[in-house]
Amino acid sequence: MVPKIMKQGRLAPWLYLLPSLILMTIFIVYPTFATIRLSLLDAHSVNSAATTCQPGQPCWGIFENYRYALTNPEMLAALRNNALWILLMVPGTIIGALFFALLADRVPYENLAKSIIFMPMAISFVGASVIWRFVYDFRSSGPQIGILNGIITAFGGQPVAWLSAPIINNFCLMLVGVWLWAGFCMTILSAAIKGVPAEILEAARVDGANEFQVFGNILLPSIMPTIVVVTTTMTIIILKVFDVVYVMTGGYFDTEVIANRMFELIVTNAGQSTAIAVVLIVLTIPIMIFNVQRFRREEAAR
Repeated sequence: MVPKIMKQGRLAPWLYLLPSLILMTIFIVYPTFATIRLSLLDAHSVNSAATTCQPGQPCWGIFENYRYALTNPEMLAALRNNALWILLMVPGTIIGALFFALLADRVPYENLAKSIIFMPMAISFVGASVIWRFVYDFRSSGPQIGILNGIITAFGGQPVAWLSAPIINNFCLMLVGVWLWAGFCMTILSAAIKGVPAEILEAARVDGANEFQVFGNILLPSIMPTIVVVTTTMTIIILKVFDVVYVMTGGYFDTEVIANRMFELIVTNAGQSTAIAVVLIVLTIPIMIFNVQRFRREEAAR
C-alpha cells in the first residue's frame, strides 16, 4: 500500500505539469529548434547555408548565415544601436520610473498621478509611434506641423530633422521608449516602495537622517531586488525593440535594430532572418540565467 501511495505522489506533480509542458513544447521548444534548423539553410530554406558561400570570400560553411548576422555592416550597426538602447534607455527608464514613484507616493492625488503616468501603456506601441512621428515631424519648407519644430520656429529658431539627423535620431526614439515604459516600471517600483516598513523610515528620520540618507541607506537597498528584476526585464524588452523603430524611421538614417533587420529579411532571406533570431535568443539567455540564479539565492536566504 505504501509503495503505491509513494508512486502516486511522484506521478501526481507531473500530471499537473503535463498541460503546461505540452503547450511549452508546441509553442516554445519546437519553434526554437525549427528556427535553429532554418538558420542553417539558404535563403529559400531548401539547401545548406554553405551553398550561399561566394568564391574568394570567407565562408563559415553551414553557419554562413551567422557570418552575416555577426559580421555584416548593417548587422553590426543594428547590434551597436541595440547596445546603445540598453546602455541609455534602460537606466533612463528605471531612474525616471523611480523618480515618479517617489513623487507620486508623497502627493494626496497619488492614484490620479500614477494613472496619468501609466496611461501610455494603454496605447498600442504602433499608435504611440504614430503620435510621436507628428511630434517630431519636420518640413523642409512651409509651416511646421510638428509640435517641437512648431515651438522652435515660433521663437525664431530653425526646424530640426529629429528623425533623420545623425546621432540625435536614436535619442529621439529612445525618448519614446522611456515615455511608453516608465509607467510600467513605476507601478512595480511603487509597490516595492510601499512594501518597505514605514516604521524603519520614520525611525531613521527621528535619528536625524535627511531624505537623501533615508533613500540611499534604507529605501534603495530595500527595493534593490525589485530594481534588478525591472532592469533585467527592460533589458530583454529593449533587445527585442521593433515597433517604435519600424514605424518612426523604418530602420533608416542609422537607426536599425536587430528585430527590424530580422523582419526586413524574413521574406527575402529566411536563413539570415532566422540566424538573427537565434542570435537574439542567445543574447537573452545570460539574462535569464542571471534571473534564475538570483531567484535561487533569494529563496535560499529565506
